[in-house]
Amino acid sequence: MIAKALLLTIIIPLFSGVIMFFLPEKLRRIKESLLVFSSLASLLLAIFLFQQKLTFTLPWISPGLELSFRLYQFSSFMLLATAFFGFFIALYSVVFMRGRNFLSQFYGYFLLAIAFSNGVFLSDNLLVLFFFWEAFLLLLFGMIAVGNKEAFKTATKAFIIVGITDLCMMLGIALTGHLSGTMAISRMNLPLNNGVTNLAFILLMIGAISKGGAMPFHSWIPDAATDAPLPFMSFVPAALEKLLGIYFLTRISLDMFQMTTKSGVSILLMTVGAITIILAVLMALIQKDYKRLLSYHAVSQVGYMILGIGTAVPAGIVGGLFHMINNALYKSGLFLSAGSVEKQVGTTNLEKLGGLAKKMPVTFTCFLITAVAISGVWPFNGFFSKELVYEGAIERGWIFYFIAVLGSFFTAASFLKLGHAAFLGKLSPENAKTKEACFSMLIPMIVIALVCLIFGVFNQLPLNHLIQPILGIRLAGHNFSGFPASIWMVVVTFAVLFLAVANHLFGVKIKGSGLHALDHIRYAPFMAKIYDLAEKRFFDPYNWGLGIVNIISRISLGIDKAVNWLSDGLSVWLANGLSLGIRRLHTGNYSIYLAWSLVGMLVIFGVLVIL
Repeated sequence: MIAKALLLTIIIPLFSGVIMFFLPEKLRRIKESLLVFSSLASLLLAIFLFQQKLTFTLPWISPGLELSFRLYQFSSFMLLATAFFGFFIALYSVVFMRGRNFLSQFYGYFLLAIAFSNGVFLSDNLLVLFFFWEAFLLLLFGMIAVGNKEAFKTATKAFIIVGITDLCMMLGIALTGHLSGTMAISRMNLPLNNGVTNLAFILLMIGAISKGGAMPFHSWIPDAATDAPLPFMSFVPAALEKLLGIYFLTRISLDMFQMTTKSGVSILLMTVGAITIILAVLMALIQKDYKRLLSYHAVSQVGYMILGIGTAVPAGIVGGLFHMINNALYKSGLFLSAGSVEKQVGTTNLEKLGGLAKKMPVTFTCFLITAVAISGVWPFNGFFSKELVYEGAIERGWIFYFIAVLGSFFTAASFLKLGHAAFLGKLSPENAKTKEACFSMLIPMIVIALVCLIFGVFNQLPLNHLIQPILGIRLAGHNFSGFPASIWMVVVTFAVLFLAVANHLFGVKIKGSGLHALDHIRYAPFMAKIYDLAEKRFFDPYNWGLGIVNIISRISLGIDKAVNWLSDGLSVWLANGLSLGIRRLHTGNYSIYLAWSLVGMLVIFGVLVIL
């Protein structure tokens, strides 16, 4: 009977979400209650199931295609994390979303997102996992589309980008199932010793890192930050998609394939992670909107997770997984702080903000805690997970360590800019009557901020009970809890953070503004042209794809017109001309007909002689 409780983790939010679509718009209180209590039930059930080992199998289509669920250390941790974020962001949403349209749709999609995420985490069959994975794509489209008037375009962009990468994942599933002879994830363990298995790994990897929001599959996320409802950003790109993508990437790397430090895919993963870290954070530096700045950090931070897992060494993998949950925490908290500002002030444009720390002290405090956590400041959680990623990276190569540390410098610099522009400085007259957000919006931010502190000061709790048991024997007797082992790397980290502060003070001094404190980087001789192109979306792969499609469509249109001209123009003209010529030759003169007959006979005779 306890094994059947696994189904409840899917059924409860699934049925609640479906019911939500049929509730009339006027029953707002009932919809809000259903959202909160369903997410609370999911949280209580996840707590009950935590660290239990259960399996549930139900015959489906044929042998090998059964509905198979498995609960173990990793999946139970993912269920708990999903339920945690689901409950507190649901509590936040009931206030933030009041007065907005499409509440039934958004709340329904919200609950279905929990259900389908749980389905992914529990699935022990690749086809079942892919079913829930693709169902989540539909929710992604729906949750974005209920935003502002530009949201449908952004939803379509997200659907196309993620949909294409999911096709790669589908091919990877078919190839992996063929190579392993089974679709059961727990029975897969393929060596990466030839091109075919490497190809299968890469195809699955594309699906995983795309779901996580890594480059080059990221460009819909900044657009969604301005077009989609803010609770979506706090719940999906900040939390759920990181949990889903990194969970599957970890399963690929640790369970389904035998990735080692000698594997070429290990270098590939680290390279993707490093590129994602640095390019996304450079884009975050120049943003002038609170939510768009956070969205680029949501992309950049996944790079640390991919880099850590890609190192294929215990320290890096533990760091990557620890950073996964840490990022979900402080990134959700940061988006919630942006939502509070948007709700109370009416905008997230940094040029219209400033001085809000006095008017919104609780929001500012929560922002401050989550901002220093993502920047890797001791003793918060981000410091410890980043140090482990650094340790794994430096074991594989100095270049990866250097890029990771440089990313931390730019991260700290951009959050100094954001905090200064939004909460410090002068309060504009338009915002003089701003008040603190209501209690039910503050509670989720306070809880998340406290967890960021607890997971840092008492990092033994998440590392010893949540993260390290996932590796099992791969942990090789290591224990990474407590203070980092490498003191010199800690010194480097503190030096980098000090340089970030010095850089901000220098920028403020020469520009006289926190918002423009990084303009000396933005308009540096080499960087200015690159940034100009980036702001025009020149480097957006989606725009490249649209350009290619446009070229192909124009070529196709040209071919179509040419075919039409040949069939409807040239052929008609030739037929008319030929018939006119034949009519003119038919004069009724028998001698001319005889001459033509003789000429024809001579031509036929000549052809026969030649042949």
